[in-house]
Amino acid sequence: MIIKEKEEEERGWINGHPAEQLEEIPIRKGDPTKVVKIVGLLDCKVRKSLVELLEEYSDIFAWSHDEMPGIPLNLATHRLAVDATFKLVKQKRRHFNAEWNAAVQEEVDKLLKARFIKESCYPEWIANVVMVTKANGKLRMCVDYIDLNRACPKDSFPLPKIDQLIDSTVGNKLLSFMDAFSGYNQIMMHPADQDKTSFITGQGLYCYKVMPFGLKNAGATYQRLVNKLFKPLIGKSMEVYIDDMITKSQMAHQHPEDLRRTFQIIRENQIRLNPTKCPFGVAAGKFLGFMVHERGIEANPEKIKAIIELESLKTLQQA
Repeated sequence: MIIKEKEEEERGWINGHPAEQLEEIPIRKGDPTKVVKIVGLLDCKVRKSLVELLEEYSDIFAWSHDEMPGIPLNLATHRLAVDATFKLVKQKRRHFNAEWNAAVQEEVDKLLKARFIKESCYPEWIANVVMVTKANGKLRMCVDYIDLNRACPKDSFPLPKIDQLIDSTVGNKLLSFMDAFSGYNQIMMHPADQDKTSFITGQGLYCYKVMPFGLKNAGATYQRLVNKLFKPLIGKSMEVYIDDMITKSQMAHQHPEDLRRTFQIIRENQIRLNPTKCPFGVAAGKFLGFMVHERGIEANPEKIKAIIELESLKTLQQA
């Protein structure tokens, strides 16, 4: 358990969910490593139905990129509506130190193995990679699509209003939070636009076969897809914000059936969920940065950590 999780556990939370309530259950016969998290304090009948449902739909989870078939092309692809009046830009390769070069090579190898990228020849657009240090100290490779994004008009497809989504979760007995496994990467780039995503490294030129992070209208493409797929459930038993999904039930015994409807749509459209980020049947949890539960909304402990840990004044001089 990492330090952040230990700090959250002391406050009664892990990953935004009540730490003492979550337990891991295996959902694929013959493989005890394939687990998901459910709440431990459930009515026996509801628990039994929930476990059986998760076992039945174990195929909608991905524990690795190899288990991601990708969303069918007839449902969604990401297009780049590049304005022809903009000048084509081929960024010159940036030079990194040995540590960063090794991190870039490792990420490129991983993306090639996952079949997310391919080698690119004679691209008209070339972007650089940039290295970002994550909170855990590890390096993350990103692609700087600033020039390509400037040449693409904004897709004005509306995203849901976060405050309305949060308010809609109040008053529900049970909640299940779902996060797509490498969500953006489950949507394919349109074949005609793949070369436009080309990026340069010390090892060569590559372009994305799947929709990468960093493209201007990627969020709109994803939201358009989920709005279409989950239209019968949104505003009733489900809410969706890009690749963050929540199934909600006002009565505990309804929850397995509400989840079944969600799972069936996910299965039919080849979406894959991240089992490490999907707690099922909880009474409270973190959704879009807020702590939500049946009685209302609470501040996210991560956001008010500095206030919580603020020491009491001991002298008049500190006032």
